[in-house]
Amino acid sequence: MSAERQHSARAAGPAVRSGLKLAAANDQSTAFRRARVDIDGFNLALEEGTGVATYGRNLSFRLAEMGCRVGVLYGRPTTGRDDLAQEVSFFDPMEVQPKRWIRRLRSAAAVVGAVPGVRARRINLSGAVIAEDFRARLPHFDELYNVSRLFQLAADYFLAFGRPLKVVMDQPPDVMHWTYPLPIEVAGARNIYTLHDLVPLRLPHTTLDRKRRYLKLVRMLAERADHLVTVSEASRSDIIEILGVEPERVTNTYQAVDIPPGVFERTQQSIADEVGGVFGLPYKGYFLFFGAIEPKKNVNRLIQAYLAANVSSPLVIVGKRAWKSTQELKLLGLDEMRGEMARLAGADTPAARRIVRINYAPRGMLMSLIQGAKAVLFPSLYEGFGLPVLEAMALGAPVITSNTSSLPEVAGDAALMVDPYDPHALTAAVRTFEADAGLRAELAARGLERARVFSKEAYAARLGRLYRGLGLEPSGPDAGAR
Repeated sequence: MSAERQHSARAAGPAVRSGLKLAAANDQSTAFRRARVDIDGFNLALEEGTGVATYGRNLSFRLAEMGCRVGVLYGRPTTGRDDLAQEVSFFDPMEVQPKRWIRRLRSAAAVVGAVPGVRARRINLSGAVIAEDFRARLPHFDELYNVSRLFQLAADYFLAFGRPLKVVMDQPPDVMHWTYPLPIEVAGARNIYTLHDLVPLRLPHTTLDRKRRYLKLVRMLAERADHLVTVSEASRSDIIEILGVEPERVTNTYQAVDIPPGVFERTQQSIADEVGGVFGLPYKGYFLFFGAIEPKKNVNRLIQAYLAANVSSPLVIVGKRAWKSTQELKLLGLDEMRGEMARLAGADTPAARRIVRINYAPRGMLMSLIQGAKAVLFPSLYEGFGLPVLEAMALGAPVITSNTSSLPEVAGDAALMVDPYDPHALTAAVRTFEADAGLRAELAARGLERARVFSKEAYAARLGRLYRGLGLEPSGPDAGAR
């Protein structure tokens, strides 16, 4: 990123904040009680959440609050012809995988058969399946639809024909809001797509995407989509500049943070008991990173900077291992070796446990870890939005983050920002946070205020403007407030 663009991103903080407050106050026409908006279940089906899954769930609940009927289109590998068999296999898609050559033959046949389009089937939930374990990752929905193996079929179809797979519904929605760039269209609906970022093009070495195929896909969507949606001005600028999309065809809705009210009702003692009892961590006595372990998240430099800081507070890393995670975590071996040497020497020193790795924490437990942290460290190289920064601020944790991409838009003046490519700057920031309780308290207070800019009410107002622009008519007593 050029120095000029970095300066513009940093300068955007206060302006973005005041602009969003104004929009939330003046734009109340967000009730669409006659409209149906469907979203996809591409990321929602994953057992462990992703940022895009959080986006999809949040979007579904805001749509419901706006009075929309919400449908969710999944691609679960369901089997059976009757409703009960479909319901059972929807919640338990496990099956014995056939041999590779059989899978390829079936895939080729499915692609050929999908030329005129595929039909979505409604999943009628009778309640026969006890789905309580799925509640935390299910979105809001009024109707569920499914096309068996939809997303893999669409990828194969796009590879074969270079065009999107068409999905047919008996009653198509007014708007099909795809939460990810997918080569699929619903016939008879206005198809809009959220492009969270263009990281595969901006930092190609940090993702596993096949870059030529990805570029072909996003170019096709840029040409065919009824509208494109994104989550920051940084990403919107990338879409306009790199893909050549007309500015009026790209809307930035930002994102929202939606913390369950019960989380804020917990006492400090209960949080301390949980992080201490479950993880053996001292309340407000550890630094925290949470997110996927992959090159974009910059975990390797984070570990390097943390070890160089030589502070007493441990670093807790919460996240599943992804692509190149071994490389990102290679410095953990040095920390483990130092800890073993300290143990053998009989020393009870910070070196014995400086970095704690937690592969996965359920969302409720992750919130406790955030609330109990001395600070959250998120020096990502590039983010379309940077939801962990917003979540940390909303939960009262001070933040160290990057001064690049969208992160200054989210953090505003409520975080300590550093160059993510400079481990020395990050080391200095960690030392500052370790020593300066006053600064931590000040940034935590600013963070709480900053998080209100991205409230669910402000998000609903931005969504309302988006859908009105697509031709949906508001209804109800607030319909005239335009």
